[in-house]
Amino acid sequence: MPSIATSMPPSKSKSKSKSIDSNIVTIDVGGQIFQTTKQTLALAGPKSLLSKLADSTHRFIDRDPELFSILLSLLRTGNLPSKAKAFDIEDLIEESKFYNIESLLINSQSNPSQFDAFSLEKSLILPLNGRDSPSAIATTNYGTLHVSHGSKITSFDWSMRKKSTILTHFTAVDSLLALSPGVAAAGATDFSGLQVLDLENGYVKETLNWENVTRSSSTVQAIGSSDKHLFVSFESGRRNSNSIMVYDINSLKPVNEIGQNEIYGTDIESAIPATKLRWVSSYNLLLASGSHSDISKVTGNIKFWDIRSGNVAWEVKDEVDCFSDVTVSDNLSAIYKVGINSGEVSYMDLRKLGDSSEWICLGDGRKMVNGKRKEGFGCKIECHANQVFCGKGGEIELWSEIVMGSRKSREGGPLEERVFRKNLMGRVTDMGGSKITNLSFGGNKMFVTRKGQQTVEVWQSSSRGF
Repeated sequence: MPSIATSMPPSKSKSKSKSIDSNIVTIDVGGQIFQTTKQTLALAGPKSLLSKLADSTHRFIDRDPELFSILLSLLRTGNLPSKAKAFDIEDLIEESKFYNIESLLINSQSNPSQFDAFSLEKSLILPLNGRDSPSAIATTNYGTLHVSHGSKITSFDWSMRKKSTILTHFTAVDSLLALSPGVAAAGATDFSGLQVLDLENGYVKETLNWENVTRSSSTVQAIGSSDKHLFVSFESGRRNSNSIMVYDINSLKPVNEIGQNEIYGTDIESAIPATKLRWVSSYNLLLASGSHSDISKVTGNIKFWDIRSGNVAWEVKDEVDCFSDVTVSDNLSAIYKVGINSGEVSYMDLRKLGDSSEWICLGDGRKMVNGKRKEGFGCKIECHANQVFCGKGGEIELWSEIVMGSRKSREGGPLEERVFRKNLMGRVTDMGGSKITNLSFGGNKMFVTRKGQQTVEVWQSSSRGF
């Protein structure tokens, strides 16, 4: 007869122990033994070397064990441990590329969700080659930076450590848009055509031109984009016609043409090309703004285009304290301007489209009417996250909305009055300097350029790791 021991099923404790053992993965990295679980390795993604190790019988890697320890902690928690500060970020980047988990490293160090306007501090100064000051800057969502200066474009990777420069056909780049970490669209007001540039390999991938009635050259006044489309504001070389072209952002094939103007005589309004383009995703509209200055005053218009129909959904004609710069915020459902005479920030509520539209001054409203000194000339304004940033001279103002309660009454009545508060940016040591010429945002950083300086300032929110 078989013994009782051999006829009994295995105990639950032994079965559970075998299950736990099968889930543990032992890896030898450079002679040092590490143990982790299959679930942790799976977090690296199916294309990663670490994920493949979970199902491999050969688990020896001839790499630096200390760096592997840092990356294993990144897998486990999603953040770099504090001991990572003892290592050079470039070494960690190269090691993450070997294991094909660089995206996890980027996510932990330059994630847009880490952006905190109230903790921004000037953390780094990026030098540029040559004697030309930056004319335009462009960023990607996770913090890659492209800077045009003179005829050159210099790119920095998300860590701000890797730098490369290419020479373009332009004498100066006036408009720059990042399409990806390695590709940008560039244009100039004195050189025909929009060029899509491969910045990593230094060549022109494609040139886009607008064929106007007079068949003259077509210079670029502004560039914008959405997830699906690329928008380019063109003006003829003779400055007697302008238009906004809509392209498929992947194929770069033309989709539509909107706002085409042929100028006759002294028709000032149609003479104004769009010099700023911003996509408003929540409304599916394209903001296009431009202004004109003569001896007596500055006039401008802001149009919201329905790119499918080619019609204007909403238009603002700005004459009293016309904008020096204008921008739009999806999150705050408003457009913002800095007045060229007053230098004050004002907003207009997008939720009141179709109603009586008027600018509401956030600063000294008396200056909007009486200001004649062009205090806002050259000021820059941009929106990011839930804040509005305005560069005035060498200072940066930060405007934030104060949440006062429900935006609508319970009966569905009119919207409540909005309240915004102004703050100055950064530490005392960060303040002041030459006039701000560009503001841009990417990852958890803000980028600032100043007149006459061949550098870019990096303002960064605090984050773990580096």
